[in-house]
Amino acid sequence: MHIEFDLFFKRLQEALGITTQSELANLLQVNRSAVTQAKRTGEVPQRWVWQLSRHLGLNRTWLETGQGPMRPGPDTFATIPKVKARLSAGGGSFETEQAVEGYYSFRRDWLRGKGQPGCMVLMDIMGDSMEPELKEGDTVLVDQNQQEIYAGGMYAMGVEDTVMVKRVEKHPNKLVLLSTNQRYTPIVLQGDEIEAVTCIGRILWVGRELL
Repeated sequence: MHIEFDLFFKRLQEALGITTQSELANLLQVNRSAVTQAKRTGEVPQRWVWQLSRHLGLNRTWLETGQGPMRPGPDTFATIPKVKARLSAGGGSFETEQAVEGYYSFRRDWLRGKGQPGCMVLMDIMGDSMEPELKEGDTVLVDQNQQEIYAGGMYAMGVEDTVMVKRVEKHPNKLVLLSTNQRYTPIVLQGDEIEAVTCIGRILWVGRELL
């Protein structure tokens, strides 16, 4: 998307009170020459918009086009609860207590594009059976409204007293739970065993701390 530099700079003057290109360079933590180059070409790098939107709370659409509110309104974000129940990516145990540990904000429009925000929860991963896709300690976003199984999808599955995250393949009278880690053999459920399995929801997103 082409963003005209002069209009972009005027919007920043309005929002932040900056008056010089040097101030903009300091704000972006780039060399003054980078700002000079942007003015000469008349085009703003997209990463500058992302950086200012994220760190200063400015509406990205407003920065790009001047349309909409300067800052996101209260309805822009939805809070998703993180529950104490843990998803096992191995043979770990399931903590049945559904106490909320905290709430985390996501863009509401992004969540709506993925599923039903009101049915979503965050849970932590235990075990290594889904490495390298998922690692122990990762946090995943689960949509409990998406319980219909599609081949190859990743789901939180309740098997007896354990909740585990697996890729799932559904066959006539057979359900196969697959691990990404090749050290783990597939779990094949057939006949009456399938009745004891509950699909809690589909995994939509994963977050990971970098130590």
